[in-house]
Amino acid sequence: MNVLGKWFPSIYDMAMSPLEKGTFKTIRKELIGKAAGRVLEIGAGTGINFPFYQNVERVDAIEPNPLMIEKAKKRLHLADVPVQYHTQSAENLSFPNMTFDSVVATLVLCSIPDPVSALKEIKRVAKPNASILFFEHVKMEQPFLAQLQETLTPAWKKVCDGCHLNRNTLALIREAGFEIQKVESYYKGLFLVIECR
Repeated sequence: MNVLGKWFPSIYDMAMSPLEKGTFKTIRKELIGKAAGRVLEIGAGTGINFPFYQNVERVDAIEPNPLMIEKAKKRLHLADVPVQYHTQSAENLSFPNMTFDSVVATLVLCSIPDPVSALKEIKRVAKPNASILFFEHVKMEQPFLAQLQETLTPAWKKVCDGCHLNRNTLALIREAGFEIQKVESYYKGLFLVIECR
């Protein structure tokens, strides 16, 4: 892991704090409240979602960055449900086919090196008719802002642990064959909540 990879987890919560105390907290609470049964959380990061799980059997949280996991362990006491952490990548999940009733991914598909493989793995481990719940930032439709995202992405990826500002996540989800039931837009289309089956 390079120096920036070690630095990013240490400042992530502080950098996100203004958003997480307002709109993001509301979004997370509402979206995660729709999860049920056994839940897979993709890229659980520092465990920001843990307090919002309520009526679920358990959460299997995956995260490839061990420094993020160390920070997340400090939030385990905030969870009202059992949470098990797994150090693994979304592109190669260790779970059997059709394991999960719900899958949650929040602000993570932007940083997964191979999102197409990750989406295939999500489909593999999800039960038929499982709820797939995404909250992601995406490439914007407004041409000037979209071009700005393209310009900034190479440097942004280096500083922010591989995050792609310009990823068209909604298109990737559609192409992966998920049945999209609802899309909500925030901050002029920079952030989307996408509910699928």
